[in-house]
Amino acid sequence: MPVYQNEKNQTWFVKCYYKDWQGVNRPHTKRGFKKKSDAQNYEREFKLKKAHSTDMKFDEFIEIYERDCLARLKLNTNLTKKYLIEDKILPYFKLKKLNEIKPADVIEWQNTLLAYRNAEGESYSPTYLKTIHNQLSAIFNYACRYYNLPDNPARKAGNMGKERTKEMKFWTKEEYLKFSETVMDKTIIYVAFEILYWCGIRLGELLALTPADFAFETDTLSITKSYQRLQGNDYITEPKTKKSVRKIKMPHFLSEEVENYIQALYKIDKNERIFQLTKSKLHHEMSRGCKLSGVKRIRLHDLRHSHVSLLIELGFTPLAIAERVGHESIDITYRYAHLFPTKGAEIANKLDAEKEEAMSYVSKK
Repeated sequence: MPVYQNEKNQTWFVKCYYKDWQGVNRPHTKRGFKKKSDAQNYEREFKLKKAHSTDMKFDEFIEIYERDCLARLKLNTNLTKKYLIEDKILPYFKLKKLNEIKPADVIEWQNTLLAYRNAEGESYSPTYLKTIHNQLSAIFNYACRYYNLPDNPARKAGNMGKERTKEMKFWTKEEYLKFSETVMDKTIIYVAFEILYWCGIRLGELLALTPADFAFETDTLSITKSYQRLQGNDYITEPKTKKSVRKIKMPHFLSEEVENYIQALYKIDKNERIFQLTKSKLHHEMSRGCKLSGVKRIRLHDLRHSHVSLLIELGFTPLAIAERVGHESIDITYRYAHLFPTKGAEIANKLDAEKEEAMSYVSKK
């Protein structure tokens, strides 16, 4: 029997063997159990995990999922997924055996979330509900792929909620210029918004910028990192995707503005962040600028949409735009086509003109 008692302190311990991923027998010991039954339960659960069996409780599988899957994700993604799991999924499924969870259980869980109302009587948004369900489905998919779970009950139950369908908001060049005039009284804010609008970079990319990222002799900006503040700590990470690592040619006026701004910073190191700002501070300044200028309120990320819309209006190709803003796929760039409802009318007018020209040519013959 692999469960033993320590005669000195009367606690129990487990001593057993398991096969690792190469099929080699390995010893395993776990001490400090107050009860024999606790040690036996631990032994059983440990062997189930090592045998890749789905005959374990859901919360035990989540430990495996977080260790093998979530740990490989970026910190902010990891924390977001862990929150969803611990707050919205585990409370309902944790004591159920993984291989005994049925589509009906998932539907009952969905109904609980759909019925939720906070103190103000507000429900979860359709987008949030879909995000939660997708996370549960991802867990079962992982169990199907690596732990031989027969099927995914979340997929059989069907999704809830829906994808975000909100229209992208953006500023025209005239709206941005009107806004920027109102924030010129704060140089750091003005320069930050200038880079966001005229370069189309992400907020995390902006906040990670250092003097070393600029080559003013060639008006070039290098994007190689991103900044995040998580759980009260600052993190410099890789950019969002591989394509996000890029060099951006700045308009010369912007290059001069940034160079003058950096030169005014007192003894700044070449690898020190030039924008010691928080996201909430920029949100506040955007609200202030919108109120003073009278332009419509958009999100900080919508400045990126505004840059893309400007480039489309100027006639640049989707490929050139994708390379500049760091889209992982050109398909992402094509999603911006709806930003210009007048384009459809322009196309129709040109087709009308083409037909008239063709008919005129035919009639002459």
